Amino acid sequence: MAYRLLALDVDGTLVDRSLELSPRTRQAVRRAIDAGVHVTLASGRQFHQVEVFARELGIGEPLICNQGAIVMAPGETRPLYECAVPRPVANDFMAFVQRQGWDLCVYGREHLYAHGMTPEVQVLLDLAPAGETIHWLSELDDSTELIQLLVIVQPERTALVERLLKARFGGQLNIVQSFSHFVEASNPAVSKGTALAFLAGRLGVGQAETMAIGDQDNDVPMVAWAGLGVAVGNASVACQAAAKVVTADVSEDGAAVAIEQFVLGKAL
Repeated sequence: MAYRLLALDVDGTLVDRSLELSPRTRQAVRRAIDAGVHVTLASGRQFHQVEVFARELGIGEPLICNQGAIVMAPGETRPLYECAVPRPVANDFMAFVQRQGWDLCVYGREHLYAHGMTPEVQVLLDLAPAGETIHWLSELDDSTELIQLLVIVQPERTALVERLLKARFGGQLNIVQSFSHFVEASNPAVSKGTALAFLAGRLGVGQAETMAIGDQDNDVPMVAWAGLGVAVGNASVACQAAAKVVTADVSEDGAAVAIEQFVLGKAL
């Protein structure tokens, strides 16, 4: 099968916590683009952060951002696709999280909002490739569309927090763990899989002609939807179970290995 659309998660798939793209990964992605493959990034990050990685890799296709809530092309200011959280549900979620004493960050289309600077919020800022400006939740007004809601806790608590949020907001919000410290909430219609299907349709690419590579539970919908779903070796149990192929760890350039084998036709 010739794959015409390749969707790549960023954190834990293309880069580790250093946020550095390896030479092998850069080369594999650029060779795929040169071969005429549509390449996109699919991340929980905001557009302006995903765009940094896209520029480094020479990607010009629309990018899947905020867990699939936004699809937007590099250099543009208006999304091709956007799906916000209903504001009454978002308000209930924020109030619930605050009662629990958990750290909360909220994404609008352009800005990141938090109650204040804490060590947990700093974890999020440390993962930003080009810096991040924090706005305060007190600045939010009812007209601000909220794209994504993020709870930040210590890694040993993420599974418990995810269970509690699913029990409270199941059906109202899509709740996923996206990183060791992060549990995220979005519109229940949102997923990387839904966004990938939208982008494939826009590009005229069939489902069987898509390939997606990921590492976390939030990548499961796109890994399961793609014609070829690939999990890197460090992927979560759920992501590996959804994948047709498990490749090497991110530390061993697993995404590049899969691209070489299945897109470029290079034997392992």
